[in-house]
Amino acid sequence: MLDIIGLSEIDVEVYDAFAGTGSMTLAEIRQRTGLPKQQLLRVLRALTEKRLLAKLPGPAEAYSAVRPEIALEALLRQKEQELASARLIADRLRERYRGTSGERPVDLIEVIHGNALIADRADQLLRSAEQEVDFVDKPPYAQTPGVLHPAERDLLDRGVRFRGVYERSALELHDLSSDLEAGLALGEEARVVTTAPLKMIVVDQRIGLVPLRSDLPEVGTALVIHPCALLDALSAVFTFLWQSGLPLYLPGSVEQAGAAASDDARLLALLTTGLPDRSIAKQLGMSYRTFQRRLRDLMTSLGATTRFQAGLQVATRGWVTLPGTQHSREESVSERAGSSSPHP
Repeated sequence: MLDIIGLSEIDVEVYDAFAGTGSMTLAEIRQRTGLPKQQLLRVLRALTEKRLLAKLPGPAEAYSAVRPEIALEALLRQKEQELASARLIADRLRERYRGTSGERPVDLIEVIHGNALIADRADQLLRSAEQEVDFVDKPPYAQTPGVLHPAERDLLDRGVRFRGVYERSALELHDLSSDLEAGLALGEEARVVTTAPLKMIVVDQRIGLVPLRSDLPEVGTALVIHPCALLDALSAVFTFLWQSGLPLYLPGSVEQAGAAASDDARLLALLTTGLPDRSIAKQLGMSYRTFQRRLRDLMTSLGATTRFQAGLQVATRGWVTLPGTQHSREESVSERAGSSSPHP
């Protein structure tokens, strides 16, 4: 964590070795840290240059530590000044680009080639979010879905709202626990649609990212779209998909907590998305035969003889929420608060 002020893990380890000591000779420091002499000398030189250590006069090579509330505070203040200067430059550049934007189409749409560059730009756009990220998830992918995107995890921790619409086919490609459930547990809001016309990311309704084509096995080329009528259209498409999608609640999300046993809750949630039975079994790590037996047991416990009856029982017990019900509840909360939702 302290690498932001230029301290490596070894730097911190050596500096920490001075805790509870007045000063130490080179031999004593080696005994405490177990580092080779040449490596230790490099670290001591770096810590002395950063004024975390002071080299003591005398024939024996010895050092004393400057207290962290003095030494680290100075380094942190220096970094804060550097960041403030960088912020001023960024603001100036932003104003300059804003002043010239809209004059030419090239100012409104950027074309990016190559999956690696597209993935890097997507990460950059996500990390620039201040209020909300809306996305539509469907194949193809610049990077194969695996664990929850680190940027999403960081932004959710900061309170940025994430709303995701997943095409049904995308659910088969995401890992259930390390990706979907992890995001929902942190506060991502997710809905599922049968098909989506395109995939997209829209950040704070000020910039968007879409693949140039959705009919290829890889993304290949993507468009970064700045404020214009096309970005407004993307936001409108997302709103339509969001309103027509079915909420996805999995174990770990606030809405699903305590609703049913974990495995049963997963099974029910995936059933509501319309995924094929064999795909659900695969996501749950079950054989198809085990899945069928589990589903029969669950229907029996619900007192249902058909899936339709099971769905009614699940909805009655509040284990899933229909889009209309959710929408009405959000409106009711908004009315009681005396304000409308900032993102209809």
